[in-house]
This record gives sequence, C-alpha cells and structure tokens, in this order.
Amino acid sequence: MTKPTNSAREIAADVIAGRTTAVETATAALGSIEAGKALNAVVTVDPARTLLDAAAVDARLRAGETMPLAGVPVIVKDNIWVGGWRVTQGSRLFADFIAPRDAVAVERLRNAGAVVVGIGATSEFASKGVTTSQLFGPTLHPLDPALTPGGSSGGPAAAVAAGLVPLAIGTDAGGSSRRPPAHVGVAGFKPSYGAIPYGPGFAEPFFGLSVIAPIATDVADIALAFETMAGIDPRDPDSAGIAQETEDIVDLRIAFSPRLGLDVAVDDVVANGLVSVIARLSAAGLRITQRDPVWPAGATEEAIMPLQHAGLAALYGDAFRKDPTAFDPDIARQIERGLSWSGTDVAGALVASSAIADAFAAFFTEVDLLLTPTVPCVAWPFTQAGPATIGGRAASPRAHAVFTPFVNHARLPAISIPCGTDANGLPFGLQIIARRGQDRTLLRAARQIEAQLA
Repeated sequence: MTKPTNSAREIAADVIAGRTTAVETATAALGSIEAGKALNAVVTVDPARTLLDAAAVDARLRAGETMPLAGVPVIVKDNIWVGGWRVTQGSRLFADFIAPRDAVAVERLRNAGAVVVGIGATSEFASKGVTTSQLFGPTLHPLDPALTPGGSSGGPAAAVAAGLVPLAIGTDAGGSSRRPPAHVGVAGFKPSYGAIPYGPGFAEPFFGLSVIAPIATDVADIALAFETMAGIDPRDPDSAGIAQETEDIVDLRIAFSPRLGLDVAVDDVVANGLVSVIARLSAAGLRITQRDPVWPAGATEEAIMPLQHAGLAALYGDAFRKDPTAFDPDIARQIERGLSWSGTDVAGALVASSAIADAFAAFFTEVDLLLTPTVPCVAWPFTQAGPATIGGRAASPRAHAVFTPFVNHARLPAISIPCGTDANGLPFGLQIIARRGQDRTLLRAARQIEAQLA
C-alpha cells in the first residue's frame, strides 16, 4: 500500500476550487479503507453517515462558506468522541457505546469542513504500546503485516501510512501518537498540554497528561490540523493559549541528546541514523550542540507508572473485580497493580512527575529545541508487547517507549518526523521537543528540518 498522492491541503484546495467534491473524496476514502481492511487500522465505518456529512460540506461550499479543511477525509482514534458514532476505547465494556456529541477537537474539524470516514484502532483504554484489543484484534504494520505499528494510536498512524486518509487524530499520554508514526514513517504531533481542548469524552485515566494529537504524512498538514483544533474553550478548564512563532530556526539554540540523558539501550541503526541526521542539519547551518537534560535521582518510567495503573483502577477496578477476563490481559495486570498501590505510592509518582517537569523546565531555559530519537528500535512482531532485544540487551516490555513519556509529564510540545530506515526499509523517527506553549515555533522548525531531510 502507498501513501496518498494528495495532502490534506491539496484535497481541500481541489474541493474548494470545484475540481472534485467532498462526496467524491469521501467515497474514494471509503473505498481505500475497504481495500485496506486487512490492516485492521479502521475498526468502525458508517458510510451512510459519512456521505451525508460530505454532502453537507458540498452544500456549505455552494452557500459561500469558507472551510480550510473542506472535504478532507479524517480518521479519529477510538477513544475520542465523534457524535453519533460507535466509540469503544477498544474495550468490551464499551462495545456498543454511541458518542452523544463531538469532542471539541472533532467539532472544530467538522466546522472546518473535514469529513470523518472512520474510527481508528487503539489498544484498550489507550494503555498499551501495541495496538490490539480483545474487541477488534491486532492492527498490522502497513509495510509488514507480521509487525505492529506500535501503540496506542496504531490505527490512525497505520491508516495514514497506508494511504487510506491524509490525516488522522490520535491521543498521546506517553508517546501514543509519536511512536506509532515513527514506526510507520509518518509525522505525529503531541501539542502542549491544553493547547487543543480535550473532551467532552470518556473519563481519562492519565491525569493531566493526555492530549489530542494530529497524525499526517507531513508537518504542513499537521500544522493545518493543529490550527483548526487549537484554542481555549470554556468546556475544558485546562485549555490554554499558545504563543505565536518566534525566531527563525537558524537563530534557535538546539540541543541533541542521543539517549535523553537516560541509561537506555538503542539499536545501532537508530543511533547511527540520528548521528547522521544531526550532521546533515549542522551542515545546513543549524546551531546544534550535544547536551542531555539532567534528571533527578530515581527519574524512570517505572517511577511514574503508578499514575497510569491507579487511574485505570479508579475507573475500571469494580468491573475488573467482577470479571477480569473482560479485559486485555495486559490491561488487567495494570488494573490489578493499580488496586494494590497505596496512596503514598501514587503520591510518590506525582512527586516524580513534578520533578521531571522541573528538570525539563530548567533545561529549556538554556535551549530552545531538543532533538532525540523518537524510538530506540524499529517495529517488532505484533504478537509481542515489545522487541526481545534493543541495542543488544534483553528488553523489558516498555523499553521501546523510553524517549516519549517524560515529555507528557512536563506537558511540552513534541513532534516525531521520519528520519531514516533500517536495511529492511522499516522507519524510525526524530523527536523534536520545545518548551511549553511554543507549539507554533516547534512546528515551523519541524517543517524546516523536514525539508532538510527530504
């Protein structure tokens, strides 16, 4: 399967100019989704509803309305409310749930003329680094069906990479919309916490961490989607304003951290690929110095994981006690652990989370951008929670996720863009991080870096 020939920008331009219609575009997207059904990237479609929505966009255009995303087909992750659609969180508990209204982000996309053509697969409660669920089964990698695209936004990422749609919307509470894009060769953006309003929707197990995250084939489409969805909304008390663009990228202080200052394993192909990328960017005139954040003692993903476990247990502990088999076994283990954590354990995780945020804040007083790998490895078999080894070391089930969670705990914006492949053509990504609220500067820099790597 190949990536789409048209970007979201080009599709909107064609629909606005009358070279095609929203209905024709939606019909083509539905055909692509049907043809790509074996990937299991899109778990729910409603062609009649989609075509009615597309016809409404065409009518709005005829009436003279301006819509920057006119007719653009979009996949929305299966934990974000889309009014009138089945949205399940990949869980048997919500197998028949119909969202009563749109999330603010979806509402804004539709107001801008985007057309929802399907719901993208997620792991159960978006809480696992492989996209599979008891409800829908595994989502497969577009380049190799024996592999996983990662998780939890594996469905949206795979749908974009396979050319089913040019744009998808995921969520990111620990890297869920950066790592899958890195594994399949597209771009994924985690905005600053609050930059895009979150909800209305499901109760969130990731307290103060999860964000709405656009996924696309290039940074320009991500920026277009971000500008459509961003901005304060009174329905979300955490929604926040963001700054305008600042300096040109050549004036920015850029740091490169090959392991994010952590004692973690990285495959040689990724490590060497990132060194080559930094050399190319430096040759293009960017001021890049190698520098690691300095983390407080005990700053590990294990130290902050009680927050996820306790959040899941708070929401679904009663259902787990009644029937543990209703859950993905990995999610069941997380809930069971959450039920065992004490209040002191959870408070300790909050302290660790705050210390990580403080360390990142100190780092960004002296640099403007931080470049790191997005992932330490390429994709692995979908039957495994993670690769067996990374960098020649035996790998724990979460070793593939080491470079992304701290960014969520610091509430910073970060983007993953494709930057290389291994000998088998499997992609990996470059993660670019900025201080909170500098989303637009980050996206501008990412566009320029993307152009240098093209």
